[in-house]
Amino acid sequence: MIVPLDEAVRELVHDGDTVALEGFTHLIPVAAGHEIIRQGLRGLTLVRMTPDIVYDQLIGAGCASKLVFSWGGNPGVGSLHRFRDAVTSSWPVPLEIEEHSHAGMANRYVAGASGLPFAILRGYSGTDLVDNNPNIKSVTCPFSGQELAAVPALNPDVTIVHAQRADRDGNVQLWGITGIQKEAVLAAERTLVTVEEVVDALDPVPGQVILPSRVVNRVSVVPGGAAPSYAHGYYERDNEAYRAWDAVGRDREAFAAWLEELIAAPEPAGRGL
Repeated sequence: MIVPLDEAVRELVHDGDTVALEGFTHLIPVAAGHEIIRQGLRGLTLVRMTPDIVYDQLIGAGCASKLVFSWGGNPGVGSLHRFRDAVTSSWPVPLEIEEHSHAGMANRYVAGASGLPFAILRGYSGTDLVDNNPNIKSVTCPFSGQELAAVPALNPDVTIVHAQRADRDGNVQLWGITGIQKEAVLAAERTLVTVEEVVDALDPVPGQVILPSRVVNRVSVVPGGAAPSYAHGYYERDNEAYRAWDAVGRDREAFAAWLEELIAAPEPAGRGL
């Protein structure tokens, strides 16, 4: 259950998989994304409601062939330049995109977690997403006759999230801004959770989400594994790292140098216990 990060990624993530690395502002599984880059995985369909710089890095490294999302950017700074380059210039490889609203993505995860084939919602009305995304359909309510949007359930091959801690049995505890992590885990075929620490007992925390070990395949202990995002109660967001990424991501040569450094001097791969 609790294994080093490199081993967990090698076991759970494969070329061509649909992979969700979820986390909203907080608890973003950056270290796991970097390990995917180091292992040279290719042809991935990357899924996330709000892809930020770790997705820019994965796309720039050539790991992704498709991105499914509802918003993308370097929060507080600007664009994701590796993402933009892949879409407009197919560098380093072409990138297909499938864009949804936040509500559409959230409802897709909920449907996947609930074992339903699709989700219905009132969103998308009046937007041009309907005309540009074949995975947005309309259905008529059999009770009221109201026209509603329908989107297919989202069931990733692998969901990866970061959390504050796990116990030795593999039960996971996270708190703070939790976003869609719980639903993304329940919707997935396989799940990897990186954590700040493993403890003997999960003491209750206000607003906590508990992921029982039965829905978690592997846990890896990776202190700082969400940086430069933050982990509530452990460390703050590194705003300067987000600002610095703009110059690196903007230039292909600067990005190539960053990528070479990442691969040549890998971060700690996490611990198994």
